Parts: sequence; structure tokens; C-alpha cells
Amino acid sequence: MYLCHIAKIYSMQLYYAPDIERDNELPEAESQHCIKVMRLGIGDEICATDGNGFLYKAKISSTSGKRCKVEIFEKSQPGKGRDYGLEIAIAPTKNNDRTEWFVEKSTEVGIDKIDFIKCRFSERKEIKCDRMEKIAVAAMKQSLKLYKPELTEMTDFCNMINAPFNGQKFIAHCHPGDKKALKEVCLPGTNTLILIGPEGDFSKEEVELAKKAGFIEVTLGSSRLRTETAAVVACVTVQIINE
Repeated sequence: MYLCHIAKIYSMQLYYAPDIERDNELPEAESQHCIKVMRLGIGDEICATDGNGFLYKAKISSTSGKRCKVEIFEKSQPGKGRDYGLEIAIAPTKNNDRTEWFVEKSTEVGIDKIDFIKCRFSERKEIKCDRMEKIAVAAMKQSLKLYKPELTEMTDFCNMINAPFNGQKFIAHCHPGDKKALKEVCLPGTNTLILIGPEGDFSKEEVELAKKAGFIEVTLGSSRLRTETAAVVACVTVQIINE
């Protein structure tokens, strides 16, 4: 309700300024949008977030070229975060638009970290994190989220499964076997990491390696899902479990 009230006052516009408290200034792109697009000027009030859960109310103090300086008059932390964390490691799709769609939708739903992993059957071996970062920021602002997910560079599957993680770990795949639904085994209020494979799925060897590393095999339902759809379903499932 608090964010809806803020959105109504400020015409659904939320600015992203990760260093606003230190610099008292919007980044160049945000400054341009504020001044040139929204046509705001000295004395106008804005709302901004640092992407770490804080909401800042500020007044524009000066504008010059591509710069917009502000004076913060209120800092708050609505909701003060969640009692769980969600991390999804996904093998990027061959069609980059579909991976971008996942980043956008998962940010809107709520996610803390997105890892891009390279698997045996991966069709895409590299990812442009700068582009994904911009999509995450846009989705965060559009959906009035105050947390921007952390995005990591492409990493090898084995490095991913052997990295330290404090919480429950799952691997979703389509191979036959005794798997339970994610909604049945995922515990609320607990940090959660879910692995989502490429279009060709994880190899059987990768599944076995993940199990040895402490990952639990799960299914996301009876339908055969695209990689990016499966990742969004996993994201929504965890959110619903924690509501």
C-alpha cells in the first residue's frame, strides 16, 4: 500500500540511483529522463531507490546539462525486506530475447540473484550482463520494486553447484525418476537456490553431480516448459510459498 501511495503521488515514476545517499545526484541516464522526458525542475520532488531496499524522497536542487542534483528529505525501508532469499541459476537460451524476458519477469515477481550457467547442452556460451542489468533496472522501476537482483557473469555448471550456499538447493529437470514437486519440498522462510537447465535439459551426469553436491531433484509440473518459462514458474512458486 505504501508504494502504491508513492506511485500515485509521483505519476508511477521511480528513479534508480545506487549512490544517491553519497552523491546526492541521479545517474546520467536517470537525470536525462527526469529533466528532458518528465520535464521536472528545481524544487520538484522525486522518489528514488538505491536497489538495496531503501526509498528516498528528494527535491531537485539543481540541473546542469546531463546532471540532476537532489536534496534528500526522507529515507525509509518499506517492508524491510523478506525473511528468505531466492537465487536462480539458469542456462541462457539460444534466443537472447527469451533470457531477457526471464530477467524482466523474475525481477517484477521478486528475486535476489540470477546466475548464468554454462552446461553440457547449452547453446549459448556467453551473455552480456550489461544488457541484462539494464533490463533488471527497468523492470525494478516499472514494478516499483526497491531491490535490484544481483546478476553474475556466465559460470561453469560445476563451479556453480560447488559454490557455498546457505539454504535449500534444488535442480529442476525433465529426466524420469522419483521427483517431488517444488511446491511440496520448498520450505518457506529459507534461502532457496534453483537450477534451471538449457533447452536440451541437464545431462544425466550433471544431475548426478548436482545430487552429490546436495541438490534435491524437483519437477515444476506435468507440462513441458521452455527454459525461461520454467525459471519464472520456479520464481513464482517460491514467492507463493512464502506469502
